[in-house]
Amino acid sequence: MTELVFATGNAHKVEEVQAILGEEYSIKSLKEIGIFEDIVEDGSTMEENALIKARYVYRKTGMSVFSEDSGLEVIALNMEPGLYTARYAGPQRNNDDNIDLLLKNMKSIQERQARYRAVIAYIDGKGNEFTFEGIVNGQIALERIGNGGFGYDPIFIPFGHDKSFVQLPASLKNSISHRARAMARFLKHLDQ
Repeated sequence: MTELVFATGNAHKVEEVQAILGEEYSIKSLKEIGIFEDIVEDGSTMEENALIKARYVYRKTGMSVFSEDSGLEVIALNMEPGLYTARYAGPQRNNDDNIDLLLKNMKSIQERQARYRAVIAYIDGKGNEFTFEGIVNGQIALERIGNGGFGYDPIFIPFGHDKSFVQLPASLKNSISHRARAMARFLKHLDQ
């Protein structure tokens, strides 16, 4: 089993990525390797933010590490919330508040096309840097469809489906999500 450090403190992301990777890989979170401080993500793109996190952990530990930055981009809102996906409604990072604000901002908008985008940054044991992108296109629902989930999942309906991300079985979501697509590219690189 190959061990990988995932530069995140988000337990939900660790769980989702571990499910995508399967039993060949064991994911270690920041807490599991003794990093408890917040890593300031002050880049101007998702790629920059993913690399900031990976570089921080690599400099501190010398270990091979990957990180991920992702966001929801709504075409009619000039690709918002984008970089501010987690804190769209404020620094408290409240999913319900974020969803409420997005639905309010889209109240009179007919064009509801959106996409989830993920970028994975990987730094290998020699310090080489790589990035991998994954995108899933869909649309924003008029209201919440289903309960729970992660982020904007209750209002994001991927193209080709009539259910929101939160309503889809985890195995299906984990095979079509933006994160899954970026992880597939990352895994292909690891297997080379």
